Amino acid sequence: MTIRHSGIITFAVLALTGAAAAGAGDDPATQTPITLQAPCCFANPRFSGICEVTPGPDESCGGILAYLNNPNSKGKTYCGNTDIRGGWSEVSCSDGEASATTACTAGVPRE
Repeated sequence: MTIRHSGIITFAVLALTGAAAAGAGDDPATQTPITLQAPCCFANPRFSGICEVTPGPDESCGGILAYLNNPNSKGKTYCGNTDIRGGWSEVSCSDGEASATTACTAGVPRE
């Protein structure tokens, strides 16, 4: 009987510890806010249109450009997962053409 009770006690302790650990991430004071960076836009004569990428928390426009121009890079899904390497340049996203390529038109009524 003692073994059975210690098993129940162990289960209860583990359950409470897990609940406390799960609730610890809910405290707004311990959460790190994620700030999105402005998008980066890239052009390549062999790529149709402008590629617009929003850098992740540990990324920069320069790092993304270096990735796109490195012939040995693979594993990221920038620019529609293109395999074009080399010839990329950073361009302005405010030309209108860049923002038109990524605009979401779903749910917008047609006129």
